[in-house]
Amino acid sequence: MNFFQVKNQDKTTRARTGVIQTDHGLIQTPCFMPVGTQAVVKTLDQRDLTELKAPIILGNTYHLHLRPGEKLIKRLGGLHKFMNWSGPILTDSGGFQVFSLGLQKTKKPNPNQKPSKPLVKIDDNGVDFRSHIDGSLRRFTPESAIKIQHDLGADIIMAFDECTPDNADQKYAAQAMERTHRWAVQSLAAHKKLQTRQKNNQYLFGIIQGANNSELRKKSAQYICSLDFDGIAIGGESIGYNMTATEKILDWVYPYLPAEKPHYAMGLGLNPLDLFAVVERGIDMFDCVAPSRLARHGMLFVQGADKHRININNSGFTRDVRPIDKNCACSTCQNYSRAYLHHLFKAQEMTAMRLATIHNLHFYIDLMDQIRQAIGNGSFSRLMKKWR
Repeated sequence: MNFFQVKNQDKTTRARTGVIQTDHGLIQTPCFMPVGTQAVVKTLDQRDLTELKAPIILGNTYHLHLRPGEKLIKRLGGLHKFMNWSGPILTDSGGFQVFSLGLQKTKKPNPNQKPSKPLVKIDDNGVDFRSHIDGSLRRFTPESAIKIQHDLGADIIMAFDECTPDNADQKYAAQAMERTHRWAVQSLAAHKKLQTRQKNNQYLFGIIQGANNSELRKKSAQYICSLDFDGIAIGGESIGYNMTATEKILDWVYPYLPAEKPHYAMGLGLNPLDLFAVVERGIDMFDCVAPSRLARHGMLFVQGADKHRININNSGFTRDVRPIDKNCACSTCQNYSRAYLHHLFKAQEMTAMRLATIHNLHFYIDLMDQIRQAIGNGSFSRLMKKWR
């Protein structure tokens, strides 16, 4: 079986179903991928993730490099064994941290505040940065980012890129794109060299950049898709953060995306409707911290509510004996009431965050099951209309 196979193609949209094969199991697409930044999905353990039928989880190269370090994880048997997760894992390359800690800020500096030294210095060969944990000076290059991910042992790994800010001007966006293209070639070469020494198969995705500029996005798509990557990702701050821009960008790059490779929209999933927006545009994979992060603050997904979510902290739920969502089959909804969740959050009990996270991730994973079934039986457009 090939790494990726398309199974069904929707007749009225670009939505499709497929299967990704990894050494740690099959991934049915389109799929939502829970984020486990530091080798853990916050508040959950691996039994929870197994019961939720999480198809794949993400680890963060930047954070795992800083703590506990890829060398220790490799010595202890790799990321799968270290975190006791037998399913597929995807790791990013640290490119997002280049953006989030980088020189070009999205917020204007305070004129009354003494400017601090930047945490990151970007050059054409890589990135110098200081650890947010201990201030130590570190450096990422395309080669080192790939080596770290090989040491971690993830099934799917990402090329090193510069995540372009949403408001980057054309000059900066073009520079970052060209840098990303050079790093893509270097990442691919490093991966192929290391892959010959690996016992397990690792698959490398390239990343399209270009900010909110149609010509740059098309140019980047053409270039990245011409290289020998196993999958294609669409990156940049806009993706998932600015859905109007996201939809435009996906429309710009779609003609260049190879049909035989999986398509990945990075950092997307703040709202359930966002999933429909990208699936109908041919996206197979996406991830977001939002479901688990929102859960920890009492924001719970419920179909039909405002933005399809409720705030369980509101006093109106004090005596509400209903489950979070009457149609939800998660263990939280099957065993606990809104009143109980409201009480736990008000009492600041840690169990509140766990039960809420179980619900939110189940909500997304179940929604993806519904979407795949609808694409398969030709009812995807009807399902979208029902949600919208």
